Amino acid sequence: MIDRRLFTNIDWTLMILVLLLGCIGIANIYSATAPYRIIGAPYYLKQFYWLAFGFLLVILVSAIDYHLLEDISYWLYGILILLLVTVLVAGYSSMGATRWLHLGFIKMQPSELMKIVIIVTYGRFFSRFEVSGGMTVVNLLFPLAILAVPAILVMKQPDLGTATLIILIAVSMIFYVGLKWSTILIFTMVTIPAIWYGWSNLLHPYQKNRVLDFLNPERSKLGSGYHVIQSKIAVGSGGWFGKGYIKGTQSQLRFLPEQHTDFAFSVFAEEWGFIGCLMLVIIYFSLVLWGLNIARRCNDRFGSLLAVGVSSMLFWHIIINTGMVIGLFPVVGVPLPLFSYGGTSMITTMLGIGILQSISMRKFMF
Repeated sequence: MIDRRLFTNIDWTLMILVLLLGCIGIANIYSATAPYRIIGAPYYLKQFYWLAFGFLLVILVSAIDYHLLEDISYWLYGILILLLVTVLVAGYSSMGATRWLHLGFIKMQPSELMKIVIIVTYGRFFSRFEVSGGMTVVNLLFPLAILAVPAILVMKQPDLGTATLIILIAVSMIFYVGLKWSTILIFTMVTIPAIWYGWSNLLHPYQKNRVLDFLNPERSKLGSGYHVIQSKIAVGSGGWFGKGYIKGTQSQLRFLPEQHTDFAFSVFAEEWGFIGCLMLVIIYFSLVLWGLNIARRCNDRFGSLLAVGVSSMLFWHIIINTGMVIGLFPVVGVPLPLFSYGGTSMITTMLGIGILQSISMRKFMF
């Protein structure tokens, strides 16, 4: 039975921050898709439905004791690995990538859910792993093996952006647990040949082009570098205060590619300028810092690890997407949480928010 007293402990700060970002995102999608000729429900309305469904998920997840995740973590990991293998064998392909499973009336992207599952799995492992003075290389062998399997499977789809996020989330949790300086030095030395091997043997030609375009977008102005060039024009043309809502020329004349999904932030920057972007970034980092505050206030190690994992997931999404649209990072197809259009991204984000809410509501119970 669910203790109804729990709902008197609802973390309203968390919910208000999420609602605020979700509503700003819907308004931005309305503007980004204003020049589109859409058959069926408009994108902003679909995003509203996804946001409403997301809040329902938050309620359902927060009503469940998060310690249940500790008991079923390895089962969840095994199921997701099987789904990722199934994607490679019999997945749905689109635009040269095989990332989805058809489940009748809906398409599922298991790689997105793997972000949550790796958080839960690492939380289970490190909550029961006692180490003094930081972890050694030997201590890391098993958790790195846990990480390597889904990371390689996701890269094979290919989905470099999601694979990178899974790795960054895991590495963030590892640093939270603690490493010896000798371990950091060894892995730094190993990283260089690993990057060279990945570049030579794992990356597809279009992925290499994205990296090269990041280094020099002018090399392919009308090809793979077009995204970054148009995005930087949109962001820069916003100036200090922007051109006004639904008045951005880059978006309204549809020069921006994927302007309601991966490049939604570019639309916002053009319309609201530097000041608007600064306020949006402040709200985002308030959400991340509040997640870390939940981790700090949690009375058990598993809950703290979960909160750190979800906070790092949000943080890296924000950093990579905003860096991507202004040319600081290669274009890897990472959405901005609660802002970019997309049901799968919304579900993953709200599952994470539900976990944070579950931890915050139970901070006085353990």
